[in-house]
Amino acid sequence: DGIRVDAVASMLYLDYCREDGEWVTNQYGGRENIEAADFLRQVNNVVFGYYPGILSIAEESTDWPMVSWPTYVGGLGFNQKWNMGWMHDMLDYFSMDPWFRQFHQNNITFSIWYHHSENYMLALSHDEVVHGKSNIIGKMPGDQWQKMANIRCLFAYMFAHPGKKTMFMSMEFGQWSEWNVWGDLEWHLMQYAPHQELKQFFTELNGMYRSEPCLYTRDYEQEGFEWIDCSDNRHSVVSFLRRDKDSDDFVVAVCNFTPQPHSHYRVGVPEPGFYTEVFNSDARKYGGSNIGNLGGKWTDEWSFHTRPYSLDLCLPPLGVLLFKLDREKTQAKKVQSMN
Repeated sequence: DGIRVDAVASMLYLDYCREDGEWVTNQYGGRENIEAADFLRQVNNVVFGYYPGILSIAEESTDWPMVSWPTYVGGLGFNQKWNMGWMHDMLDYFSMDPWFRQFHQNNITFSIWYHHSENYMLALSHDEVVHGKSNIIGKMPGDQWQKMANIRCLFAYMFAHPGKKTMFMSMEFGQWSEWNVWGDLEWHLMQYAPHQELKQFFTELNGMYRSEPCLYTRDYEQEGFEWIDCSDNRHSVVSFLRRDKDSDDFVVAVCNFTPQPHSHYRVGVPEPGFYTEVFNSDARKYGGSNIGNLGGKWTDEWSFHTRPYSLDLCLPPLGVLLFKLDREKTQAKKVQSMN
């Protein structure tokens, strides 16, 4: 399928983990390891020459430019780069008590500022569930219900965010213990309802993602993402659009990062009609409180968020909602109103 190169930064910088006097500059007086960069370009040229369809992923944590750009324009030739900044921002944000999240809205929004500079992969990997860091469920605040809800909220936001996705085994059913290379996963937890429900959440989240091209066909194009509102830090809510590459379809994502539900929360949308609620991370079958919008909402002719129409929504606690315009239902109502 491909390769993943770990700790690329340790190869690219001559002074990586070295004190002054322990390294020598390159011929231009800089700290960049020019030979290592040329080596990585050659590796990717050879690999893609034999296997054009594979993945070549860089775990690179610095601002070295064009890591995932082709070699013929000066890039290193990888076609994916782990977004380490997004990972740290998300885990810092979700580990804090939800009340304090209103002061850290930037953790949620900052990644979009630089996202389209590389072909980013959003990664929650083995590195985050070892060496005393706790597994993903242990990082979440609150009681068990809130911990599970935070996990659903985190991963639903991850799947709605631009970029490819990767997660580590055991996260999908809420293992409590850290990953142990010498031990088995804690499959016995699957006898308990909260872990069964979390696994069903991931099963259906993956199914929904694969069925909605809006969520993946324009991951690396600026036109594929558009904020509706990213400034409501008082409620810790963000909303945005994801657009399809080959059609006019789009998905509206609304994320509530606190345990406080919100009724009559208005979100601007670009077109009138009926918006089907295609995914709700707070559904009862996932262990949630089952707060939602009864399958969808009709728009109001009420301009909001600089959009000509808006939806009057009910936002669940620690929940992510995804809506899609039902063009057939909208057209049917339009025809009916004309007769």
